[in-house]
Amino acid sequence: MPASNGINKLDYPGPDSRQPLLQDSQSATSQTSHAGSFFEQVAEGIQEQDRQKMKREVIRYSSFVWAVVSSLCAGSITAYSLYGHLFMQRLHYSQGAVNIISIAAELAMYLPVPAFGYLCDRFGPRLPSFLAALLFGAGYLLAALTYKSGPPADLGGHGWPFWVMVVAFVCIGMGTSSLYLSAVATCAKNFGRGKHKGIALAIPIAAFGLSGMWQSQVGSRLLYERRPDGSKGDVDVFRYFIFLALLLFVTGTIGSLVLKIVGEEEMIDEAVEELEQSGLLEESELFQRAAQQNGYGTIHRSGDLSESTLDFLRREAQAFKDQQDEERRKKNWLLNEETRFFLADHTMWWLAAGFFLVIGPGEAFINNLGTMLGTFYPPDLPPGQVPTSAATHVSIVAIASTVARIVTGTLSDVLAPAAPAHAHRRGPNSMTNSLASLPPPLEAKEFTVSRIAFLLLFSLLISVGQVLLAAGLCQNHGDRFWVVSALVGAGYGAVFSLVPIIVSVVWGVENFGTNWGIVAMVPAAGAAVWGIVYSAIYQSAAGRQMGRDGPGSTRGKEGEEDVLCYGLECYAPTFWAMAVGVWIACGLWLWAWRGPGGWYRRGVAV
Repeated sequence: MPASNGINKLDYPGPDSRQPLLQDSQSATSQTSHAGSFFEQVAEGIQEQDRQKMKREVIRYSSFVWAVVSSLCAGSITAYSLYGHLFMQRLHYSQGAVNIISIAAELAMYLPVPAFGYLCDRFGPRLPSFLAALLFGAGYLLAALTYKSGPPADLGGHGWPFWVMVVAFVCIGMGTSSLYLSAVATCAKNFGRGKHKGIALAIPIAAFGLSGMWQSQVGSRLLYERRPDGSKGDVDVFRYFIFLALLLFVTGTIGSLVLKIVGEEEMIDEAVEELEQSGLLEESELFQRAAQQNGYGTIHRSGDLSESTLDFLRREAQAFKDQQDEERRKKNWLLNEETRFFLADHTMWWLAAGFFLVIGPGEAFINNLGTMLGTFYPPDLPPGQVPTSAATHVSIVAIASTVARIVTGTLSDVLAPAAPAHAHRRGPNSMTNSLASLPPPLEAKEFTVSRIAFLLLFSLLISVGQVLLAAGLCQNHGDRFWVVSALVGAGYGAVFSLVPIIVSVVWGVENFGTNWGIVAMVPAAGAAVWGIVYSAIYQSAAGRQMGRDGPGSTRGKEGEEDVLCYGLECYAPTFWAMAVGVWIACGLWLWAWRGPGGWYRRGVAV
């Protein structure tokens, strides 16, 4: 009967039948959970990447800000004229002794630059910044105490010896180059591979030029002596030196904590890979050389070694290849190779020679502004009738220089062509250069202007100022001298801004501190050579004039150290020679750019 064939089990899942459904439900939930966990991990990874990126950018820009602050404080030595005359009045130093102090500071500022650049490249900018803090603190404190002690015993006083002041300013000069280079190297390495490398370098370089101006204003307007009648007198040198010692010690110390290169490991890795593929090196040279010099490499099995000894050696070798140690060795190898390539590159020597011929006259011009103004008018002219002063033209030079540095840095970023990445490492056998005999195509822009064009233009502005001066534009018309000061100041500032940018473009930023340090030594030699040329021509003309006018002349007396000179013959030959030197420098830079083996033929767009 159909009823007998009825349902003998309920039409709903029983205990046994419910279990598979439960398992299926748990499986689906587990899959959903795993999927959710996966997406959560992805989201967390993205958030972590964003946090790391934000952290890197914060470090990059905070380092940039403090690099600008450091540069804005580092140029304290440029305010030397604020108190140099007080060394003569209060300490009884001679004019020659005051010059010895400034020369010692200048040599200490320029000659150690490669050493400080080496420290920046190998150990980062923090160490040079800390060294600058110590050098500045010790130097200005020593100078303050020496000044307060009064004239030395050999000059009728009871103060400290003259050589102590020289040592103090040697420390100050070294601190200047150390703090300045740590700031510039930080900006070059953090922004040198981006499209804003020009302005990133121009701003700290311009800030350095402004540092002496604002510090001299603090000294003359806040830290001054009061005359007996209560009026404002000269700067209080002791308090001014103490102020600079504290300011620069704090600035350098904070820089030793804040300044940092972002992404240096990736930069080194990219550079090593590109260098090995460039055709300039054998493929395995890095590891072969490291093995020879540092025991870096694999262990070759020898028949007389037991298995336990080999295992021990393998473990030791693995420990030796710790990641941090490996990165350090790789970095040292790369920087050594970069230095070798830099020194072996003939275009570097043309660049440095041109820098010598342009910056040397600029330094000599700035250092001798006062005596040049004296040649425009007869020496017996009352001071009140001279329409201008050296202080005015020092300010004109500084302002024109600062504006030119910022303008050229900005315009070079906007208008200069962009070279392919690592183009400066491409050798003749590299894959890229083997594809075509011409340089690789540059980044397309509607309108481009090479940095060399800016360099040549502003160098020629210097020569225009020199020619106008040599031609007699300012003779008996000192009110026209501002034209010369503005032209020379603008050209001087632009060249000092563009050359380090060119160094970073042509030879990369990995070894920038050492490379720029080598080129930056040139101004010391240039200033000395052109200063000697100017002095020799000036003294020769003054001697001839004294001989013509007789011993009773007001131009000077026989036996005096400083003999006044008046007229074109005192300076015209010097500035004609300087102008010719600038034109030669322009030719050298053109040759380095467009000549055989020059930057253009290598595909390096400057």
